Amino acid sequence: MTSDIIAEVRIDANERLCVTPKSDSFPYIYRAAMQVQWDDKGKYLYSPKPKDWSHARWFQQIIAAVKAEYGCALIITPGTRWQKIDDALKQLILSSANGLQSPDQITIGNDAS
Repeated sequence: MTSDIIAEVRIDANERLCVTPKSDSFPYIYRAAMQVQWDDKGKYLYSPKPKDWSHARWFQQIIAAVKAEYGCALIITPGTRWQKIDDALKQLILSSANGLQSPDQITIGNDAS
């Protein structure tokens, strides 16, 4: 399995959760049939506007879709930027990442704002 660093996590003007990988592109992520999309111009993955699921749950879905379709693990690091993400949501995302990444890749407690 390959991996890529998550450069940025943000909520856009349409209330979608956006995850920007540092170097990889995922133009065919729609094939995973998990409602995750790729913005080719902006080079980021995004969720639909949350209805039944929270932004934290959509983060899990984005990570799972990339893993399923591309065999790539997206990793939060201390250098990950957080835009328009409040501290409570950031902690939920970091906590959800705990079950998705190996322990040496988790950065809980590191302020990457």
